Amino acid sequence: MTEAQIKLKRTESVLEELIPEALSQLNDGRLHELSITAVKCSRGRSDAKVYIDPSYFNDEEKKLLLKQIKKARPIIEDYCMKDQGWFKSPKLAFEFDEHLKKTQTIEELFKKISKDTKEEK
Repeated sequence: MTEAQIKLKRTESVLEELIPEALSQLNDGRLHELSITAVKCSRGRSDAKVYIDPSYFNDEEKKLLLKQIKKARPIIEDYCMKDQGWFKSPKLAFEFDEHLKKTQTIEELFKKISKDTKEEK
């Protein structure tokens, strides 16, 4: 692993810890409940995608939460920047983590295939 990759991973892990802290400081209680599943930074660490666990929200709630978090983004970035003493924070982009849903669907399919093959024997 190169030094640049190590710095990138470190920034991602720091943001994974700081973003929930920043969310808990906001006035909007709905944002306190959000669970961050991952943070992926661009190579230059100028941008970061923040993935949110979608498990507990319907589509309407997701839209509303994304709208609220978009408004709060500068406050969250400022919190991270000040906490770490950074000159600037990566620009955060929030989205719901649909990878979890895909993984669950694939696992369910494998279980069904396994069950079907056992029944055939």
